[in-house]
Amino acid sequence: MKSKLVSLKEAVGSFIKDGDRVVIGAGLEHAIPFAATFELIRQGKRHLDLIAPISDASADMLIGAGCASSVTGAWVGNVSGGLGHNYRRAMEQGIPHPLKVNDFSNFSLAMALMAGAYGMPFVPVRSLLGSDITQSNPDHRLLQNPLSDEADPVVLVKPLLPDVAVFSVPRSDLFGNAHHWGSLGVTQEAGLAARKVILLADEIVDPAVISSDPNRVLFPGFKVVAVVHEPAGQYPSPLTGCWKRDNAFFNDYHQRSRQRDGYLSWMDEWVLSLPDHASLRTKLGGRLSDLRIKGQAFSAPANFASE
Repeated sequence: MKSKLVSLKEAVGSFIKDGDRVVIGAGLEHAIPFAATFELIRQGKRHLDLIAPISDASADMLIGAGCASSVTGAWVGNVSGGLGHNYRRAMEQGIPHPLKVNDFSNFSLAMALMAGAYGMPFVPVRSLLGSDITQSNPDHRLLQNPLSDEADPVVLVKPLLPDVAVFSVPRSDLFGNAHHWGSLGVTQEAGLAARKVILLADEIVDPAVISSDPNRVLFPGFKVVAVVHEPAGQYPSPLTGCWKRDNAFFNDYHQRSRQRDGYLSWMDEWVLSLPDHASLRTKLGGRLSDLRIKGQAFSAPANFASE
């Protein structure tokens, strides 16, 4: 097998194109590959559709940088602070440009990714009944349940098929076989639904480490087009067993992004003035070291012997 190990710059430049439908992390507040978010901003990608299972402030940052033309999701913001200021400016004032929103609930978004993962033509849900989402998103179709004789409507949700999904994982081998643990969110569904997967691995390990516990592999390595060795690539979000969340970083971003000039200043300081994620780690210095998880709470071993 050929190694898929590349730099983050090469992975983003080669495999994420203008206009792509992109998932940037799918673990809700956990394991969000912010290093990829920053690199998308550096490379000036445009017209992205952000399929955003929350992804904390990542989507808001990309909107403020002019990288996104649309959002497919339920919410855009800074989880610890509230609705994203760049998102509000785009929707209310068209700054830096107007933004289209493809409305979902969190649950219907997860179901749409599941439908994409398993090749389903649609997925029926009831949770959207009574909401305005069936009116704001024409892809959601209200239909009488064909298996019921009573007035029993369901909403048919179309599958989502991202062009690219980018994930932070604790460890991967060179060939795209990776272990993931902790909060998974819809990582497996998004990875299986996507046409391409890019991994930001905190650690590169021998394939034997991955094959020793196949239950922690969420999707096959052949889905992965690039493996990037990027320690703390999820910073400032947490990564179970590896890194804690930098709450101060998120709070600073939320305050500075209240105004357009403040966001531009923040982006210059933390993204554009730094050539890569290694430079960000250097800039953080001891602050990053303090976020490393030093405790140990191992799971019980599992026996995979067949004889």
